[in-house]
Amino acid sequence: MLRAIVLGAAAGGGFPQWNSAGTGCVRARAADPAAAPRTQSSIAVSADGEHWLLVNASPDLRQQIAATPAMHPRPGILRNSPIGAVLLTGAEVDTIAGLLHLRERQAFTLLAAPPTFAVLDANPIFRALNPDFVTRRAILPGQAIEVLGITVTPYAVPGKVPLFAEGGTDPGIAEDGEAMGVALSAGGGTLHYIPGCAMMTPTLRARLAGADCVLFDGTLYTDDEMIRLGAGPKSGRRMGHMPMTGPGSTLEAFAAFPVGRRIFVHVNNTNPALLADSPERAHLAAAGWEVAEDGMEIRL
Repeated sequence: MLRAIVLGAAAGGGFPQWNSAGTGCVRARAADPAAAPRTQSSIAVSADGEHWLLVNASPDLRQQIAATPAMHPRPGILRNSPIGAVLLTGAEVDTIAGLLHLRERQAFTLLAAPPTFAVLDANPIFRALNPDFVTRRAILPGQAIEVLGITVTPYAVPGKVPLFAEGGTDPGIAEDGEAMGVALSAGGGTLHYIPGCAMMTPTLRARLAGADCVLFDGTLYTDDEMIRLGAGPKSGRRMGHMPMTGPGSTLEAFAAFPVGRRIFVHVNNTNPALLADSPERAHLAAAGWEVAEDGMEIRL
């Protein structure tokens, strides 16, 4: 059986974001039960409930570990962790920054595609991950591997280079491993985790059709959301994220093929679907979608 825990369900900045006075963030700070706070996107998966693979290391990772008993050290050994491996789906800040929380001489395997390792290599701060304890293992799109009893199949999805690496110009959409999804299976069930995706393609559609569960990029409700609210100058697609709704959206794409359970993750603080009592959330629910919260568990 595959067990998955959503450690963080929000996009970069979390919810509430530290410098946002948007409606949702104000409600979250006021402890409104319909505006549950969320940390930055990451999941943990296990085949046995004892040894865990983290998928992405968000800046909130220390907080996420503290909030999740399954991630705690076991009694009887001074220094230990059930986290045996970390897999990175890309090299954005909210995907890699949490690695720095894992620098205390604890052994684990770090898995990533070559473009992501190249970003780590270009930033000296990541040398804090002592190679005597942290073993790097390159993964290639389309090649399945076994990790802690889990069959892991990474695959490229349409996406962007990290925003900090753009150099002020739009590099366009890439499908060479800059952004990846990952299929995770153990005991028969398969879960797909895709926290960033710029568009649906025939190849991705064929891969996801019939999946037991898909955790999919839910950054923005509408493509122009951040521009319209004055929260930023870029559309969702310009940042490498399909919108939930509208022409060419996630709801439109997934209506064309069957998926057992579909859940939005990596949800931006501007997205009204974060609010449980919003008409936007009701619209998603009517279309068969859930919106992830921190601590959500999935068993397949």
